[in-house]
Order: sequence, then C-alpha cells, then structure tokens
Amino acid sequence: MTGAYLELIRIRFMTMLAYRMNYYNGIIIYAINIGAYYFLWQAIYSGRDELAGLTAGQMTTYVAVSWMARAFYFNNLDREISNEIRDGSLAIQMIRPYHYLVVKMMQALGEGLFRLLLFTIPGLAVALLLFPVKLPADPAVWAMFFVMIGFSFLIHSQINMLTGLCAFYLENNEGLMRMKRVAVDLLSGLVIPVSLFPGWAETIVKWLPFQAITYVPGSVFASGARGADAWQALGLQAFWCAVLLVPIALLWRSARRRLFVQGG
Repeated sequence: MTGAYLELIRIRFMTMLAYRMNYYNGIIIYAINIGAYYFLWQAIYSGRDELAGLTAGQMTTYVAVSWMARAFYFNNLDREISNEIRDGSLAIQMIRPYHYLVVKMMQALGEGLFRLLLFTIPGLAVALLLFPVKLPADPAVWAMFFVMIGFSFLIHSQINMLTGLCAFYLENNEGLMRMKRVAVDLLSGLVIPVSLFPGWAETIVKWLPFQAITYVPGSVFASGARGADAWQALGLQAFWCAVLLVPIALLWRSARRRLFVQGG
C-alpha cells in the first residue's frame, strides 16, 4: 500500500509538470509580491533600527522566504474535496482499498514537491538577485527550516481538509473556502508578522494554528534562531499537526454517513 501512495505522489508531480508554464509565470507574480512588500516595509522602517525584534534586513528575508514557502505548502485540497463531495465521485473512492484522506494528502504532496523544485527554489533565486535578502550560513538553520515548512504543509493541508469536508453539511462551501484563504494569509503572518499585531490580537492568534504555517518558520529562518528557541518553534508546529488530526477524524467519521449525490 505504501508503494501505491508513493505512486500517487509521482502521478500528481508528473501532472503538474504538464502545466509548468503556469508556475514559471507564478515566479514572476511572487517576485512582484515580494517587491511590493519590500518597498512597503522599507518605507515603514524609515528611520528605525528594528520593529518587533526584526531589523529591516531580517524583515526582507522574512517576506521573501515566507512567500516562497507559501508556494510549497499551498494547495487546493479544500476545493478538490468539496467538488468530489458535490458531484458524487467521492462515493466511488470510498469503496476503493485506500484511505481517501491519505490519498488526497499524497496528491497534495506531489504538487508541493513540484512547486518546491520548480517554483520555490527558482523563485528564491530570483528574489536574491532583485532584493537584499540575507540568508543564514548555518546549515542547521536551513535543515530546521525545511523540516518546519514540511510541518507548514501538513498543517495547511489539514485546515484545507476540514474546510473541504464541511461540504458534507453546507453543500456549497465556496464562501467558507474564501474566508479560510483570507484567514490563513492574514493570521499566519504572511501579510503582516504576528509580532506586529496589536497585543490583544497577537494573544488570540497565538492560540490558533495559523501562525504555525508561516510566522513560526519564517521568523526562525530570518532571525537565524537555533537551539532551544528553534526546537520550541518546531514543537509548536508538531503540537498543532497532532491536534488537527482529532477534528479531521471526527468530522470524517460523522460526515461520510451523510453522503448524498447532487444531480445525476
């Protein structure tokens, strides 16, 4: 069965390879996003040495690696699951000898690996050429960062699964998916680092899993954190990854009994 799941990763990777021009265009779009945030933060930092513990150079690095990490962990699992629930194709997959949610995760991983190799790494190279991004020289920081964006992928995918499975109850969860995407981008620290939120908002966000997607790995990488701080950040990601398994299992167990097909 493990070999079958690995084959699913390969198939999705090859499928994405057929549409690779979309991702080459995406590199340009992400470079524009990084440039816009770079000049915005340069204006905000004017006359200041640091904000919320990050220097202007560290903020540039944070913005660049956060957007490039998003290219890896981003997926549309919520939309895929929702569509399969609505058109009834999920019923066929549920009788096959594999776990539906594991299959979706493997397919998302295949897409993520494609993005990592043909989007994230080339995009970061472009950002290095255009902006004064300072990368840490310590291999341990790099190793920790790649492990952490792996957890970012898992947590983001789990949130997407929860959103997609809500289609069992809402039938049309388009509004929920849009709200989820805005919430992830904002509350994860992609748009604004969580440390710059108002005190009350930062307290609330730290009780939510979103910060573990972008802010935690981005701040560790930008600050070059090592030792206890880095391991504590990784532990936080592992905690949320484990916690999110519970509502997914409960929702899947309850929702699959409600499956009905809309249309023919």
